[in-house]
Amino acid sequence: MKYTLIFSFSVVAALPLVIFFYPGVSIPWKQLTGSIGTDTATVERQLHTAAGFHVELFAGDLPNARWLAVTRRGDLLVSQPKHGRVSLLTADGDGDGRADGQRVLIDDLTRPHGLFLYEDWLYIAESDSVGRVAFDHSDGRLAGSYRKIVTDLADSGNHWTKTIAMGPDGRVYLTAGSSCNVCVEEDPRRAAMMRFRPDGSNFEIFASGLRNAVGFDWSPKDGALYATDNGRDWLGDDFPPCELNRVEKGGFYGWPYANGDRVPDPDFGVDAGREVQRKIANSIPPVHNFPAHNAPLGITFLRSPTQPADYRDAALVALHGSWNRSVKDGYKVVSLHWDEQGNIRREDFLWGFLGEDRKEVHGRPVAIAEDADGNIYISDDYAGAVYRVAGGDGSSTAPTAAGDKPRMRAPRKPLAIDSGAARRGEELYRRHGCAECHAEQIPLRELSKKYSLQTLADYFDNPTPPMPDYGFSGTQKRALAHYLMSLEAGISSSIDQLPASG
Repeated sequence: MKYTLIFSFSVVAALPLVIFFYPGVSIPWKQLTGSIGTDTATVERQLHTAAGFHVELFAGDLPNARWLAVTRRGDLLVSQPKHGRVSLLTADGDGDGRADGQRVLIDDLTRPHGLFLYEDWLYIAESDSVGRVAFDHSDGRLAGSYRKIVTDLADSGNHWTKTIAMGPDGRVYLTAGSSCNVCVEEDPRRAAMMRFRPDGSNFEIFASGLRNAVGFDWSPKDGALYATDNGRDWLGDDFPPCELNRVEKGGFYGWPYANGDRVPDPDFGVDAGREVQRKIANSIPPVHNFPAHNAPLGITFLRSPTQPADYRDAALVALHGSWNRSVKDGYKVVSLHWDEQGNIRREDFLWGFLGEDRKEVHGRPVAIAEDADGNIYISDDYAGAVYRVAGGDGSSTAPTAAGDKPRMRAPRKPLAIDSGAARRGEELYRRHGCAECHAEQIPLRELSKKYSLQTLADYFDNPTPPMPDYGFSGTQKRALAHYLMSLEAGISSSIDQLPASG
C-alpha cells in the first residue's frame, strides 16, 4: 500500500512540525496555493481531443473558474466562487480563438457557483442562497439590482457548492452536496436535489441520497434528468464508483447507507437495522459507473445540429480528477453515448490534463457549456482557464452571433398594452416626477429589447440607483410597466382610444 506524507505547519515557531501518513492519497498540490495558470503552448502540447474536434485556450487569468453560461449574444459567464464573483468573457468576434474581452459582471457574492440564464434573468447559486438579477443580453450588462429569492441554505462542512438549472417544467432545480464524507444529515436539503418556482416559492425536495451531485442536465432525446454524483472516500483506490444517476421525483439514491448498486456502506449500511435495510433495497442504483474517485462534475447534453452525428444528443462529463487514490486518475472530459436499448458507452473526449507519468497535473475540468453554433466551452479551476472545443481544423470557430452570418431568431410578440393600466402608470410617473431624470439625464430607450412587461414590472422591486425604491404594489408595478412600454411603442398619446385588455 502506498503512503503519502501530509505536512502540517504551525504558525507558532515554538510548536513542533506534525507529519501525518495517509494511505491512498495523491493530491494535486498546486491547487492548494491557487490556480497554476496555463498558456497556448501548454494547451497545444498537452491537450488532445476526440477525432473531428480541436481545442484552444479561449481565456486564461480566470482563477477558480467553475460554472458556465452562454448569453444570447454568444458571451460567456464564468463563476469564480473563491473570489465571490461572476465574470463575463466577450464573444470571439475577430475569430482569433480567444475571448475579445474579460470583466467582472457582479461581485461581493458568497461563493457563487451554479448559474444560468432564463429569459432576461441571470440566476446565481451562492453557497447559502439563490439570487437573480435582470440581464441585458444585447450588451452583457446587468439591468437591475441583485435580489435573493432563496435564503438560509446550509453551507458548512464539505461540499458547499450549489448548482442550479432551469428545468423543462419551468422550475428551478438546485443541488447541494453533503456536509461530510459519510454521515446521516440532519438537514434534508443536504445531499439532495430540490426545486422551486422562478420567484423562489414552492420550495421542495425533489430527490435525496445524492452525496454530491454537482452537475445535472436533461436528455434532449427523452427528457430524462441525469445527475453526476461523487462517491465517498477512504474505502480504497477502486471503491466506491462515482455515479451517473437518472433522477426521478421522490427517488432515493442510497447515500449514506449504500454505495454503487446497493452495496451496504461499512459505516452506515452493514449490520444495519430493518429500516435501513429497507432503504437500501428500495434505493435507485446508478445507470452508469465512473471509476472510483474520478469526481464527475459538470454534465451537458450536446444539442447543436452542427455536432458530428455520433455526438448529437451525447453527453459530455467533466472528470475533475482524484485525490483519494494512490495513483491519480480522471482529469479529463468523457462523452457518454446511449444506444437504442439505453446502454451507455463512455469515450474519452478531451484529455491530457494529467501527465503520462500520472503525477503532474496540468488542469482539472469542471463545467461544460455549448453555444448555438456547437462550440463547446470547458472551465478549469486548476489552471484558471476556459477552453473551447470545436469541430474541424480550427480555421473558423467564432460564434455567428458575433460574426457575419446572422442567427435566425423568432420575431418578438407584439406588446399587449392594457390601456387602463397604462393610464394608472402615467399617473404614477407624473406623481413621482420621473420625467425630471428620464427626459434628459437618463432617457429610456429600447425597453422592449431588454424586458418583457413582466420583467420590467419585476425590475421595480430592486431598481438600479439613482432610482429610489418606492415600494410599489404589484398592481402599481404592472401599471408603470405598461405605461413605459406604451411610451416606447409611440402610442401614449392615444391611450384613451386603446381597448382595455385583460
